[in-house]
Formats: sequence, structure tokens, C-alpha cells
Amino acid sequence: MIKSATLGLLFFFLNLFSVRAEQLYVNPQTGNDTNSGIKTQPLKTLLEAARRVNLNKEQTGTVIILSEGIHLLTQTVIFTNDKYTSQNRLVIRAEVMPDDTGWTPQKMPVIVTAVPLEPGVGGKEAKGIQPEVSHVTIEGLRFTGSPDYSYIDGTNLRRSYPVWREGKNLDDLLVAQCLFAGNADVLPLHVGVIANGYGLVIDHCVFFNCKIPVVFWKNDGKTGSRSAMHHSLVYGGYFCGVWTTQGTNGDEFDFHHNIIADTSTIWIREKGSKRRYKASDCIFVSYNKLAGYGSGPLSDSDATSTDFLEMKNVQTAGTVTIEKDQSKRNYLQLAEGSIGSDLKAGLFKENL
Repeated sequence: MIKSATLGLLFFFLNLFSVRAEQLYVNPQTGNDTNSGIKTQPLKTLLEAARRVNLNKEQTGTVIILSEGIHLLTQTVIFTNDKYTSQNRLVIRAEVMPDDTGWTPQKMPVIVTAVPLEPGVGGKEAKGIQPEVSHVTIEGLRFTGSPDYSYIDGTNLRRSYPVWREGKNLDDLLVAQCLFAGNADVLPLHVGVIANGYGLVIDHCVFFNCKIPVVFWKNDGKTGSRSAMHHSLVYGGYFCGVWTTQGTNGDEFDFHHNIIADTSTIWIREKGSKRRYKASDCIFVSYNKLAGYGSGPLSDSDATSTDFLEMKNVQTAGTVTIEKDQSKRNYLQLAEGSIGSDLKAGLFKENL
């Protein structure tokens, strides 16, 4: 009887161990890439974490936990081990999340993409985190613009993509509670998140002074999960607030509780797109054009009919005010008293 109970207990613990998610800690100050990756022996770089993840064929989820501090990417961090499911995901997250007690903006891990430029479409590109797998969550991180110039000479464009997904058949990429902050003159951030495939969801993110916050890019024309953008704040977009393409099926695209302000154009569509979309419970204020076609600089002739966009409970008047005091918990989010507070757009999902 005792032997049977002992064996049962052993099988219980073995089973518990087998389903436990792989977990790796990354700390650029105290870490070393020869360490084990546990909390007391963190890795130094996200690149090393990705290398280990790509080699691990165990059918479990993975959680990569980034400490506060500057995480410098000198190579594109590519994830290729496509073993994940909706329950057992690849998660890349901050050690302290915005809704945690004691969180401050300074506790956000800062991802700086200083990747050598490679030839791309219409210029050169620098890609930061590139998850070429399905079922990925990226949360609680701050991404900066590129420490480079947008133009070499006025025609040769340089693009910075902090989060990029290439695969047109991939599905389920959740980017949540992340801050993308750039500057058109000194830290250009071309697109915060650009993803082919399906199921790109932008949830409670802030895009501050990005050229384009998010591009719902192309797919292979089959079926996948819904894409969405909700409870997010876009401020100072010097091209547009959101970009959709023919691959962004309007019937399966949820766009609600977003604030887009001080932005050149609210909504850009791929030229020739016939898709129709719905926006509900949003604020669109201080913009030049509601809609346009991409790509290239917008002119009056680029402005398009807005018949494609059905707007329900969308406010188009008023002033959105951003908190600029770095000591405040809502730094680079809605200032106290600004319009839009009722939409709960920004990094916080919970009221602490």
C-alpha cells in the first residue's frame, strides 16, 4: 500500500514537471549568457534566450522574463521553434507588469533596436523581435525608435520595426501593455508592430510619436483567428493611426475603445482595398485626414472616401492631453482630466 502510494506520488511530480513551462530570466545588468537562466542566474541577452528556446523541443510553453533596464538588440531576435499552442504559448514579458503593485514607468524593460540595416522593400530595414511562430504574447515592454536616421538622402528610406512577423500563415500574436515611443527627428520609429498572418491583437498599448503604430499586413488567404486593436492610445502619429490591408478582413477585425490624437491620418488602407470596417467607442481628434491610401507621403489627392468606415459612438472633438511628468505613473498616457479617461485606453487593465 505504501509502495503504491509512493509510486503514485512520484508519477504526480513527474507529470507536474513535464508540463511546467520553460522559464528564462534575462537581466542586462547582472546576467551572463553562460548562466542557467533561472531567476538567480539570469541570462544577459534576449538573443541567447531565443537561441535556447529554438533548441528546446519539449512540448511545453515558454516564458521569457525581462528585468528592468536597457535591453540592446544588436541582431534581430528570431524565434523559429513553432511548437506552441494557444494554451502553451511563447511569452516574452516584463518582470514587473503595469498592473502590478509598485510598478512605475522606470520598471519597464526598454528594448533598443540597434540592428544592422538590411535591404528591404523601398530601402533598408532594422527588425527587433521577430516571432516566426504562432501563439506568442509580448507584454509589458517599452520599445524605442532606432538610433539612426529615417533617410539616407531623401529617397532611400530606413525603417525601424521593433516587432515584425513575416509568415503569412502564422496565427495568434498578442501585443499587450507595451509602450512604443519614438521621435521623428532623433529616434524614428517607423512601425511599432507589423505582422503578416492572422490573429494580430493589440491590447492596452501606447504608441507615442511613432510614424505608424501598427500594420495589419498580409496573409495567405486562408482562415485564422480574428485580429483586433482595442484599449490603445495613439498620440503624435506622423503618418497614421492604423494601417489595414486586403488581408485584414473587416468582418473579423475588432476595433474599439481606442484613442487616436494629434495624428496626420487616422486610418490608412492599402491601395485598391475594398474592405469595410467598424470603429466603436473611440476618440479621433486633432487629425488632418480621417482616411487615406498608402503608401508614400499623403497629399490632398490621397484622401479617400470614409464610406468604408462605420463609426459608432466615436468622438471627433476635444483635446487629448498627455502626461509628460516622468515621475507620474501615467507618464506618456492620458493626463488627469483629459478626455477619454472613460475608455480606459492605455497600459493599465486594472484600477490600482
